[in-house]
Amino acid sequence: MEQTGRGIDRVPMVTKVDGGVEPFEERKLRHSLRRSGADEQAIDDIVAEINAWIKDGTSTTEIYRRARSLLKKRHGTAAVRYSMRRALFNLGPTGFPFEDFLGQLFASQGYRTKTGVTIRGRCVEHEVDLVAYKKDHCFIAEAKFHIHPGMKSDLQVALYSHARFQDLKGMHLSPNEPCEIVDSYIITNTKFTSAAMEYAQCVGIKVLSWNFPKEKTLQDHIEEAGIYPITALTTLSQQGKRMLLEHGIVLCRDMAGKRDIMRSLGFSPGKIETIIAESVNLCKNPAP
Repeated sequence: MEQTGRGIDRVPMVTKVDGGVEPFEERKLRHSLRRSGADEQAIDDIVAEINAWIKDGTSTTEIYRRARSLLKKRHGTAAVRYSMRRALFNLGPTGFPFEDFLGQLFASQGYRTKTGVTIRGRCVEHEVDLVAYKKDHCFIAEAKFHIHPGMKSDLQVALYSHARFQDLKGMHLSPNEPCEIVDSYIITNTKFTSAAMEYAQCVGIKVLSWNFPKEKTLQDHIEEAGIYPITALTTLSQQGKRMLLEHGIVLCRDMAGKRDIMRSLGFSPGKIETIIAESVNLCKNPAP
């Protein structure tokens, strides 16, 4: 395999987040940069620099950080979108902001959504992470949030999600809501084990992760909706992100209306306007 800037040198072996080792794939790097909105010249330049720098044992995390740094110098908004997957990890350490983010994501598709709902099944009550419903469709979802990219949702998750769905399938959300639960999702910010995916497909549970299913991944849903978490913003420190999440502020698009909260948390007037400007710019320039 020939690599830009390497001639016919052997392709370096890189370390994945789960500890596995694989050949560096320039194609994947180009694809992720292109999805961020970077132009072809910037992509060529960044790939050339990465190829000249990378060596055996370099981690995919190190590659991501270097590529993001190079992209930020050329296209700030693209750099924010490039870091979107990492931004989802920063919604932790609890899974509640991730549930809220998913609720807003499906609300943008015309669903009415609720998070942290208790629903009575045929046998027992169930705590459900997310319910989404509209006139012709109603589903429940289990939101599996992980703070580390190497962690996967396993077969056990699929098993208990299916058991819950069997008790809730066909039930109404409430006496005043005619919609019946017809689908069940498991949504994760990382990946599923092969056993979990095989079982879910067999029993009819839908699974959604950053890169699955190929016809419409979680990344596709986010880019199509143009809804981004505040953890993607480069003008916010980690402490600032945590404080805002603790006050229920999850989406970039909401920042402009949160000046009073930011002032109460100690953000300076100048910092507030800088944060809002980045938020507005991101929302006005969705992924291509």
